[in-house]
Amino acid sequence: MQLYNTLSAEERAQLIEEAGQQRLTLSFYAYAKIENPQQFRDDLFLAWNALDALGRIYVAHEGINAQMSVPAEHFEAFRETLEAYDFMRGIRLNVAVEHDDFSFLKLTIKVRHKIVADGLNDETFDMTNKGVHLNAREFNAILDDPNTIVVDFRNHYESEVGHFKGAITPDVETFRESLPIINEQLKDFKESKNLVMYCTGGIRCEKASAYYKHQGFKNVFQLEGGIINYAKQIKEEGLESKFIGKNFVFDHRLGERITDDIIAQCHQCGKPCDDHTNCVNDGCHLLFIQCDECKAAMENCCSQECLDTIHLPLAEQVKLRKGIQVGNKVFRKGKSEKLKFKHSGELPEVPLAKATTDIHQKISPKRRVKKTLLGKVAHYYVKAGIGLVEMQNGALQKGDRLLIVGPTTGEMELTLESLHVNGVLGDKAQAGDKVTFAVPSRVRLSDKVYLI
Repeated sequence: MQLYNTLSAEERAQLIEEAGQQRLTLSFYAYAKIENPQQFRDDLFLAWNALDALGRIYVAHEGINAQMSVPAEHFEAFRETLEAYDFMRGIRLNVAVEHDDFSFLKLTIKVRHKIVADGLNDETFDMTNKGVHLNAREFNAILDDPNTIVVDFRNHYESEVGHFKGAITPDVETFRESLPIINEQLKDFKESKNLVMYCTGGIRCEKASAYYKHQGFKNVFQLEGGIINYAKQIKEEGLESKFIGKNFVFDHRLGERITDDIIAQCHQCGKPCDDHTNCVNDGCHLLFIQCDECKAAMENCCSQECLDTIHLPLAEQVKLRKGIQVGNKVFRKGKSEKLKFKHSGELPEVPLAKATTDIHQKISPKRRVKKTLLGKVAHYYVKAGIGLVEMQNGALQKGDRLLIVGPTTGEMELTLESLHVNGVLGDKAQAGDKVTFAVPSRVRLSDKVYLI
């Protein structure tokens, strides 16, 4: 039995490209008593792998938490795999409002102690005594009640790019940190106020609402299905969005735009921006906000130190990070003294700018063009308008038609009028070569380059 991935992310992306079929990004969770999480995990892997379902899933004795990408044509078959279990019959599936065929490129199902790390002893309170679930219309109405206190139960790097107006946004890195902070801040309002909470998909609030009722809060409410479901409902029903900005998501997109308000800024230059990136230095991987200009100048790095590091020989890079178990342990997630414009916990109510274009509208989801992956963009020279591509497969020559694709770049087609191969003017290049050529507009690190 195959109970693990046999394809790399790159190979999987190529297969998705060739299939040309729409995929749905979705999430769901369920709290339930699972006697044998390992067997449950293995059964799910076999069923979902057969349907080409991908994603990141955690299972534990207390239930399941999943973020996934499923072929649209297999959606009903996928739902049937859930209906096979009593506790997942009729389960709500939060389908993303933005389309992206590449949100997940592997099927990873892990057995954990808990499906959300909350630091709570569940034996001390009743998990079934939860807060009242509110749909989007009801949530909007209760936010207008002056007797309401609304709390964001996500982390600082999530709320920084988008949140509900007037929400308390704890400056925390983990869910477990926010629980005692909110309990202390609101201890004098347990009976007099509506405690209204929200998170990405609802799973954190499911636990938090029961916890706060146990702590003595009388009027506890939660956003049903979280921000993901809220965004879908306001779109379908034509409601006002009281959420501003982006909803941070835990796949390669790192964000779904809910409104065109930009409430964050580039952590390096201060320009209005709400695009997250991970520092490309394997000894860092800091999650931070970076605009296109800084991305090009800093080559996806968070600091000059990391920029210098990625240009060292690989053996020296490995030596520098020796003893570091996890890359993001080098810095706290989203926080570093190197980030001059990081204002965690100080979130503006007034947008800094408006987004002019939804990046996902640039990409044609069912583009059926026969193409061969050549490699990836390794650098963009801003002043010269030149892209550097590291060839991984195939060959190219002068006169070839190329397609460059990336989540921010969108789709860019060009005819190769001239090229330099390994620093020398040439006519042909092959796998292993570094190729530079003029591009009509900015390209980004790791954009994919195809021969069409």
